[in-house]
Amino acid sequence: MSHRLRRRGLFVLAGGLTVLLVGPLLIPVPPLKDTFPPQALGDDDSQFIEINGQDMHVKMIGQGEPVFLLLHGFASSLYSWHAVMEPLSQFGTVIAFDRTGFGLSERPLTWQGQNPYRAETQVELAVGLLDHFGVQQAILVGNSAGGTVSMQVSLEHPERVSALILVDPAIYNGGGAPQWMQPILATPQMRHLGPLITRQILKRGPELIKLAWHNPGLLPSEILEFYQKPYLVENWDKALWEFTLASRPTGLSERLDQLTLPVLVITGDHDRIVPTKDSIRLAGELPNASLEVISNAGHVPHEEQPQVFMDIVSSFLSKLKP
Repeated sequence: MSHRLRRRGLFVLAGGLTVLLVGPLLIPVPPLKDTFPPQALGDDDSQFIEINGQDMHVKMIGQGEPVFLLLHGFASSLYSWHAVMEPLSQFGTVIAFDRTGFGLSERPLTWQGQNPYRAETQVELAVGLLDHFGVQQAILVGNSAGGTVSMQVSLEHPERVSALILVDPAIYNGGGAPQWMQPILATPQMRHLGPLITRQILKRGPELIKLAWHNPGLLPSEILEFYQKPYLVENWDKALWEFTLASRPTGLSERLDQLTLPVLVITGDHDRIVPTKDSIRLAGELPNASLEVISNAGHVPHEEQPQVFMDIVSSFLSKLKP
């Protein structure tokens, strides 16, 4: 190869690398329009409470013990529990909150210390919420990824959890992008493009909600409206990308033998997000778990079949030691 051809090849290679490195940074990412501070979107019964330096959106109903702490799943909010909060309050105090990055809770973009979107931080936020209300011990009720956090709280702070109610929990799969991809996602180029990627959920969100239901034809229109509400919060797109970057495999499937407290696993018989067989497997591998499969329900049986859900939960609670 002549010196001229070699030099031309180097120029082509350099040009290609420049396009790869600089090109993504030149793609415009227009700011979101018509977004608001979370507090401006709250309801009459909303509380915004600072926990560990973060403003958390919380709703609370009922009084006395037991205390139920409700943790929603990915791309969801405390609204997911709207049909069962009042029935649960007949047994005691019910506290539901929006996890960091979702609903109307704060979406920090800069921070000092531990990443607020990491699982470890979300565990401490749940415990901090119990501390705020003076709750020594609670029953954690978690759906999907909220079930994952509930189990992590139980492992790290077993003295604070008396029982678990896991609703289609995401245990065996998930945990974010593969480990090898994390450095790529964290590059300046991908950080720049990340909000454009997360904004695609505006188009796919309704499809995902319908996917969570056994019969999407029965999905009330007002539920779709409530699920769209968090996308009116300022910086939701950037925060969702930070959450994606912070996600890691949990390793929970290797620690199931440590969860000896009473556990109720509930799943829909037609879960297309966390396969029903995974919940059945989980109940079989936990030392002290019972399983209930709700017919004609998908990934959110507490929304689709709230009365059946509550009948199951009531029976479980009656068997717990006082």
